[in-house]
Amino acid sequence: MESIISEWYNQGVVDQLQRHKLLFIETQDSAETSLALVNYIKACENGRGAVLLSVARGKVSEGVDFDHHLGRAVLMFGIPYVYTQSRILKARLEYLRDQFQIRENDFLTFDAMRHAAQCVGRAIRGKTDYGIMVFADKRFTRADKRTKLPKWIQEHLNESFCNLSTEEAIQIAKRWLRQMAQPFTREDQLGLSLLTKEQLEKEEASKIERKAQQN
Repeated sequence: MESIISEWYNQGVVDQLQRHKLLFIETQDSAETSLALVNYIKACENGRGAVLLSVARGKVSEGVDFDHHLGRAVLMFGIPYVYTQSRILKARLEYLRDQFQIRENDFLTFDAMRHAAQCVGRAIRGKTDYGIMVFADKRFTRADKRTKLPKWIQEHLNESFCNLSTEEAIQIAKRWLRQMAQPFTREDQLGLSLLTKEQLEKEEASKIERKAQQN
């Protein structure tokens, strides 16, 4: 990540970004990262807003929840494949191949997609939460990658949202965020994200009936 940020700095991307948002970066120093997180949250709380750059499989991407206004958009650059030269990983891959006939590439891809979903999922922490997830790598459109993502992500990856230009993605994001920012009441969500007692009882009765038919 350091080399990418350095290149962005040379290209003026960092300066352009800082004109609009504060920028915080996860580092290998846990104290620095903790301080960056505290200041990032402060910037979000007071309405200033901020951007937090972190690495996949790190402390921030796997152990911190960015619910509600703390995380309205997550951009995933690249695919988070694991370091393949680890002796432990090589032994695991050999075991999976010999015992379960699981190919190395299949396991590595599944593991990478699991971590990608975990990273972008930091922004969605409940049924009343919302956020934008951007998979900024065309490899995510391939069937062997998309099919290994969770179903709740796959169902939103329709063709109209794939292979977008930057301008198209920005326009879609603006329109969607304006829509989601509109106030709503509890009654608006009944039958959608919230269920009444009667709806729950009906759903439970349907499950029991289906089980009885299967038996």
